[in-house]
Amino acid sequence: MENFENKKLALIRIWQILKEYSDYNHPMTQEDIAIKLNQEYGIVIERKAISRNISLLKEAGIEIESGRSGSFLDVRDFEDSELHLLIDGILSSKHITAKHSKDLINRICDLSNIYFRSNVQHIHSVNDWSKTENQALFYNIEMIDSAIECKKQVHYDYNKYGSDKKLHKSSQQYVSPYVMILHNQRYYLMAYSEYWSNMVFHRLDHITNMTIVDKPATPLKKVPGYENGINYKDLSSTMPYMYTDKPVVIEFVADTCIIDQIIDWFGTDIHIMKNDIESKVNVILKASPNAMEHWAMQYIGHVEIKTPTSLRERMKNALENGLKKYQ
Repeated sequence: MENFENKKLALIRIWQILKEYSDYNHPMTQEDIAIKLNQEYGIVIERKAISRNISLLKEAGIEIESGRSGSFLDVRDFEDSELHLLIDGILSSKHITAKHSKDLINRICDLSNIYFRSNVQHIHSVNDWSKTENQALFYNIEMIDSAIECKKQVHYDYNKYGSDKKLHKSSQQYVSPYVMILHNQRYYLMAYSEYWSNMVFHRLDHITNMTIVDKPATPLKKVPGYENGINYKDLSSTMPYMYTDKPVVIEFVADTCIIDQIIDWFGTDIHIMKNDIESKVNVILKASPNAMEHWAMQYIGHVEIKTPTSLRERMKNALENGLKKYQ
């Protein structure tokens, strides 16, 4: 005797079975679906009832394709390629712990079917990636969201790594939070330091013991340089390492072989002109001097800073000091 409750549940169970076990390459016959209904849910119904339920699902807007070889769920919320992108993003995010990464990847896999999961090997290799050990990341995100919503300041400990490879408290911070930014595979809190009276960019995975303070946050429009809000495009190109010094116009000569890297770091809103030497180009852009010094050191064999002279002197001194270490 068929159970009345089971009949009522059959519609949603058939949808769940098609979602979990079917795709274009793996259609399911009515017999396949009947077996899964019985095995997994103890529901026994006739094939005609399965056909009627599939028709009802189609009428409800569920995109199911049916043919001689069977039925399958044709459209999902995410394509498998999109899920792979999300998984790769989680794996490359050093600010997410291995435990949280594995949990997120498992939940992403649940958005597809068993065949997708069988092809995802990342779940087993997540511990091989360089990950933070700070478990407070997601708590911090929720806390910051709440503080931004109620326009309050936050207080937290800011930490740095020691020689023991563990985070240690380096300072206490009282800040007005504005936004969280993912930049260079790092997650930053962009906030106004109430003590230093300037904008700061603090790594979320270096923050612990965060609390919301019962003090109003400084409005963004009152922060010098941000009267018109945040220009995210400029922020990304002028501050590649999230230094907080004021961006200035910088001119340098570079080998043509690193034009790709220049555009990767600073975007396309820069001036690139021919140099007298065929293998070189002149570049003019606006950036943080501190960030540019750091960047130019990475490409020291390919880049020569021309102006401002103060930055050129800093580069010269840094190179001389560095050379002494190797003499």
